[in-house]
Amino acid sequence: MSQIGAIVPDSPQIPIEFPLTPKPRAVVIGASSGIGAAVSRRLAKEGYVLALLARREGRLQALCDELNQNDEVNAIAYPHNATDFVAIPALFQEILQDLQRLDIIVFVAGVMPLVDVTEFNFDKERLMIEVNLLGAMAWLGQAATLFQRMGAGQIVGISSVAGDRGRVPNPGYNTSKAALDTYLEALRNRLTRHGVNVLTVKPGFVETALSPKGIPPEKAAADIWRAMKRRRQLIYTPFFWRYIMLIIKYIPSFIFRRLSF
Repeated sequence: MSQIGAIVPDSPQIPIEFPLTPKPRAVVIGASSGIGAAVSRRLAKEGYVLALLARREGRLQALCDELNQNDEVNAIAYPHNATDFVAIPALFQEILQDLQRLDIIVFVAGVMPLVDVTEFNFDKERLMIEVNLLGAMAWLGQAATLFQRMGAGQIVGISSVAGDRGRVPNPGYNTSKAALDTYLEALRNRLTRHGVNVLTVKPGFVETALSPKGIPPEKAAADIWRAMKRRRQLIYTPFFWRYIMLIIKYIPSFIFRRLSF
């Protein structure tokens, strides 16, 4: 495979000229399950060719096999750990070469280890910062450089309602998502003038193996797709979390610190 431009971590040389192709292209980081898999399926349904990245190679390949039916390649698997920061510039370059253009990047990767309310575990907190925040910065910074030069494109970051306030159960997770919110806002303020949209998505509880009472990931993916089409800048999913968090934000600190949720 030929290389498109020389690339080094501190000074990426990213191509901005691509041949015309009939289908839009998207990258999804954290695609193997949950919202990431649901967003990938929705984008494929809408006609996108996808570069899908995740740490769990088996699940990732199974998703690509599902999307690549009728001998048509709609998704390419790239096994990747979001904390492998050094590998990201070259991998982004490889993806650009394979896709030949890029319209959207979605960062969904995230971790939330179980933390007891009496526990202060730096290793767990560092992992959350490295995946949820630094992984997003490493990937979205590559896309931001490309999209700014193109004068087009869309960046989507999956944050959480947990970033709206510091809560008792998991300070590290709250911190990682609050910092991600600020990073996405700063990207938006920098890139809007260049024709690039940055969408922050704040899910509430989403159905997982550990949390079966949340909304289905497909519902979140539908909300995200609708927001992407409308080039929205911030959404809560489901929508009513916007009002819940508005109330929570205005609870005085001397009361909020006494709450256990």
